[in-house]
Amino acid sequence: MSEATVSRVLNDRPGVSESTRVAVLTALDVLGYERPTQLRGQRSRLVGLVLPELQNPIFPAFAESVGAALAQNGFTPVLCTQTAGGVSEPEYVNLLLQQQVSGVVFFGGLYAQDDAPHGHYAQLFERGVPTVLLNAGNGTLDFPRVSCDDAVAVEQAFGHLRQLGHDRIGLILGPQDHVPSNRKLAAARAEAARAGLELPVELVERALFSIEGGQAAAGRLLRHGVTGIVCASDPLALGAIRAARRHRLAVPEDLSVIGYDDSSFMTCTDPPLTTVRQPIEAMAKAAVDLLVSEMAGARVDHDEVSFEPDLVVRASSGPAPGRGGASGVRAVVPEVAARPSPVA
Repeated sequence: MSEATVSRVLNDRPGVSESTRVAVLTALDVLGYERPTQLRGQRSRLVGLVLPELQNPIFPAFAESVGAALAQNGFTPVLCTQTAGGVSEPEYVNLLLQQQVSGVVFFGGLYAQDDAPHGHYAQLFERGVPTVLLNAGNGTLDFPRVSCDDAVAVEQAFGHLRQLGHDRIGLILGPQDHVPSNRKLAAARAEAARAGLELPVELVERALFSIEGGQAAAGRLLRHGVTGIVCASDPLALGAIRAARRHRLAVPEDLSVIGYDDSSFMTCTDPPLTTVRQPIEAMAKAAVDLLVSEMAGARVDHDEVSFEPDLVVRASSGPAPGRGGASGVRAVVPEVAARPSPVA
């Protein structure tokens, strides 16, 4: 591309094709250069992907799927990952607004916590920046949401453990104000009631979403005699398995553990993890379709779009101790494309 062509674009002069103009402006945005004053009102072809972390493999998996779908639509994804002591979510939003991004996708973050500050989301709304939230968020935020059905996930996990003869089932969730975790808790209480069981407070633990958090929470549950644990993420489940071993318990002979996400390498853990699989590809496609439609100026329904998960049975779940004859389905559920349906 010649200097003259770049000059025409930067000076907003005719004689340049739209595709060339977009390519030049996108290069400016990616390299971090400020646009000329007369072009600052125009949106870039950049889309911010804001992730709360990279340690949980489910977030890079979602980002990869969403990024690929955006690229197919001619947009350049910009990855914004939070780290301890690094750039915060509100600071990332300010940076993205400065870059005149066309849209933003959040993959979990402060919007999923009732007690967290949400002022930076208001900035996006006021500026009219198309935004999509992946997974359940605070109901006061007027953005399209694409979620995995937390109630169905818990029903599948509890039902599997009940089939295997477990009646002392513990739950490890995220923080107290975490919306998806609270949905899971409500579903667990309903499921326990249907089975004629109790879910006392001592069988519900809260933790940070990490292996260490899962280990500490599971250690407390084991003191209350649980034989099965349902976790709100795969790292929490891996922590629960570690806690069992620290207590010299075998998984699944003494304790069954179920995770959530079916993130990378869960087939390679010891034992391979039984988990509830989020339909990443289907959810990513729905999120990008909603975002691209909004960026094109189309009217988009802001109701939550919910996808049904699949229970994937592996070797971390088995019959309750003393129930060796209990029958449970011991096969991996085949991958089936989930169908979205609005959550009431």
